[in-house]
Amino acid sequence: MLRIAVSEFGEPEVMKLEEASLPEAGPGQVVVSIKAAGVNPVDTYIRAGLYGTRELPYTPGFDAGGVVEAVGKGATRFKPGDRVYTAGTLSGAYAQFALCLESQVRALPEKITFSQGAAIGVPYATAYRALFQKARAVPGETVLIHGATGGVGTAAVQMARASGMVVIGTAGTKKGRDLARENGAHHVVEHGKPDHLKDVMEITGGRGVDCIIEFLANVNLGGDLKTLAGGGRVVVVGSRGAVEIDPRDAMGKDAVVLGMSLFNATETELKSIHAAIFAGLDNGTLNPVVGLQFPLAQAPEAHHAVMEQKALGKIVLVP
Repeated sequence: MLRIAVSEFGEPEVMKLEEASLPEAGPGQVVVSIKAAGVNPVDTYIRAGLYGTRELPYTPGFDAGGVVEAVGKGATRFKPGDRVYTAGTLSGAYAQFALCLESQVRALPEKITFSQGAAIGVPYATAYRALFQKARAVPGETVLIHGATGGVGTAAVQMARASGMVVIGTAGTKKGRDLARENGAHHVVEHGKPDHLKDVMEITGGRGVDCIIEFLANVNLGGDLKTLAGGGRVVVVGSRGAVEIDPRDAMGKDAVVLGMSLFNATETELKSIHAAIFAGLDNGTLNPVVGLQFPLAQAPEAHHAVMEQKALGKIVLVP
């Protein structure tokens, strides 16, 4: 089979296409034939040696859509031929086949394409954990998705809208703003405007928002705190550096800043997350958005694109 291998940490070009042996399913394991693999920003941080620890060489990727190829002893939830998506792998998703724990494999509804399946694992689980397990958002609240056009942003918009929240999204381009509206945002503001958070305050009649899902905290966190209503929460999903804030903006509102990483979720939390995701996929309230698609050999170009925010929705690799 073909796979992407990383033998040293560095720029996207350290990823190389190579031949490898087919994985074999051991006890409690599943081999998935990958039809599409998702590219996440966290993949780029790991490849650059900036996040976590990985033994070299390794194959990147957590998310994929595909078909079960083989199951190991004791793995009873799936059979060969089943359509699935992965929420993590043992061997890496940037490949024609991936070895997974059975618990990392989830059923993929027939109405969802394999490329959409590659857009589920990290983005939708992150959005659900941020909104419901960390922010504790409830119907009737107003939520600001501060970056509503990427994989996690579009997922968060869909989930918040389906749950009865008033959804405000931000986007930098007209196409992005149109996409946010198409996915359920009641209001959309242009986050390229220096004073775009004033637009958010006008939309809420000066009250502010109950929670914010934040993807670029090093730029936005200070302004976010000023935009919260009393008792508001900011969940930091992404940040690319340090930021200076005024703690009084949080003190005066009893506001809370919550950091989160999907990789800290417990097995119980993950089970709940993916049960909710499947229900939304199955009933049509969740519909993953796929942006750019690259052949597997162009994984370096895909990593450049995801960091340069060149796609609306999820970037995927097709083996």
